[in-house]
Amino acid sequence: MVTFCLICACSEAHEDLRMTEISIAGEIFNVLIEGDENKAVLMLSNPLGTNLHFWDPQLPVLLKHFRVVRYDSRGHGASVAYQGPYSVESLGRDALAIMDALSIEKVHWLGLSMGSIVGLWLLIHARERIGRAVLANTAAQIPGPDLWNSRIQSARQTGMDGVAAAAAERWFTKVFRDTNPEKVERVLEMVRTTPLNGYLAACAAGRDMDQREAIRSIGNKVLVIAGRHDLSTPPGMGALVANSIEGAKFITLEASHISNIEDEANFTKAAVAFLTAPGITAVTPRLRRKAPAKKAHTKKAAAKKSSRTKTSSRKQVSAKKAPVKKTSVQKLKTKGLPKKSAAKKTMIGTGSKKRPGKKTGASKKASGRRKS
Repeated sequence: MVTFCLICACSEAHEDLRMTEISIAGEIFNVLIEGDENKAVLMLSNPLGTNLHFWDPQLPVLLKHFRVVRYDSRGHGASVAYQGPYSVESLGRDALAIMDALSIEKVHWLGLSMGSIVGLWLLIHARERIGRAVLANTAAQIPGPDLWNSRIQSARQTGMDGVAAAAAERWFTKVFRDTNPEKVERVLEMVRTTPLNGYLAACAAGRDMDQREAIRSIGNKVLVIAGRHDLSTPPGMGALVANSIEGAKFITLEASHISNIEDEANFTKAAVAFLTAPGITAVTPRLRRKAPAKKAHTKKAAAKKSSRTKTSSRKQVSAKKAPVKKTSVQKLKTKGLPKKSAAKKTMIGTGSKKRPGKKTGASKKASGRRKS
């Protein structure tokens, strides 16, 4: 059962649909949807210890191009938080459940740190639901269970205030901390307000994650962004991910772990340029019925069979094919919105039969010249 709590606000440019709560199987997820409903959908996923407002600096630019869906990950912000451990799979299935609840068939993905790791899982196990993906400050595995267990133990002892203090040095360079204290503080406040149980459970997901072999199967278009000074997921980890995915792009920014904050302008520019590059497959915001592939295949097989039974000269074949071509065009016009797969196959079938028609036209011209 899915329950929605909605707050709507309209503007001149588009309608903003702000969704504060979605209840999926009795569990509450905090989700925010903004932007033109006719634009492609971009889903944002936040890092460990933060919430959906992590992406506030990118929103003004992203909304020019996308309908944006962002959510508090399980254990974070205002979403459900219970004692774990969580797994990357469970976090990935949360994202799919939110998409299903909103009747969204396919999205582009933008995730950083934990959000990018969830993106990797989706690209492996639900690739048909993802268009293009930007994976920032990512890794297929963050080695060292002892490191994670130590972090979990420290969080239990110091609480989220201690977690925030330790994160500051790992997530931002000293220069940035000194020159932009207000930006750093905004992120650290998110960490302090993260439920302890949720943080500990999500740490376990990072500890137990290893997708190094599985990511080799990814065929989607992917951009990997690394921070040159990142201590949590060094550039080498991001490079390994990019090298394992055929055709993936890799860039390095002058930043530490939270690259979308420390190098905000270059991060946003690179992400938008990649997601809106020419040749991108459109991402529809709503579920639509898929074309019946079997029927299209049957029509093509029948066309081939009938063409084999036709005999004698090329002129006879040409004469019989011409009306078939006209009929198929009439059908396409009267069917309203044809299925893409069926339309494409019809074009291929008729396109390969044009040569006899051209020869017949040529012979008519020649006969016309003889008469004159």
